Amino acid sequence: MELKEFFAEHHKVALAFSGGVDSAYLLYAAKDCGADVAAYFVRSQFQPAFEREDARRFAAGLGIELREIELDVLQFDEVIANPENRCYFCKKRIMSAIGAAAAAEGYDQLIDGTNASDSGGDRPGMMVLEEQHILSPLRICGLTKSMVRDRAREAGLFLWNKPAYACLATRIPAGERITGQKLRAVEESEEFLFSLGFSDFRVRLRDGGALLQITAKQQEKARQLFPQIRAALAQNFDIVRLDPKAREESQ
Repeated sequence: MELKEFFAEHHKVALAFSGGVDSAYLLYAAKDCGADVAAYFVRSQFQPAFEREDARRFAAGLGIELREIELDVLQFDEVIANPENRCYFCKKRIMSAIGAAAAAEGYDQLIDGTNASDSGGDRPGMMVLEEQHILSPLRICGLTKSMVRDRAREAGLFLWNKPAYACLATRIPAGERITGQKLRAVEESEEFLFSLGFSDFRVRLRDGGALLQITAKQQEKARQLFPQIRAALAQNFDIVRLDPKAREESQ
């Protein structure tokens, strides 16, 4: 099936829009195919500010209103307890919030940006899609991550090469309680690394401090700037370490 066929069958849809390349291309494709699409972005403590700005900028560029939903994810005990399947509980809350808002506006079919490269085996949140009858057009049409990037580049979308960016909660080890302070510490630290020109990295909470995971091509720069990085991150972490093992680049 092609996306044009999908949107011919599902003309009126609500998109869970994250600001990443997958949902961005899907929003572009929906509009290009003439679908009646509403884009919903959930603002929570798990999303850094730049994701919201990317989502706003992209939707505005398409002339599409971005519906923003505020959700305090830290009010849910099953989320902040941070079990191995935390993503399931979090995504269930997020998709339920979008579904309710969309239904109130007359959009009964919810879609998301899951692509054909995404494996349900290592993503507990994928169960929510089946439970809530959420469709994933990219996956249905066999579009892999690389194919989505290629199409997004050909369409001239500024997000086409944006690295995959998991939510801030993934920086905290499973089983360790999630707090607003920990999330803010991670976000502020990653904002500083962004300001130095780094990309596709993670600042993870490990062994009472921060562990910086940097891709191989940025390792030398990280070593050279490490004294500066450590000094800046000291406001949030007593211990700052650079992972000697290079991080694999995101697809």
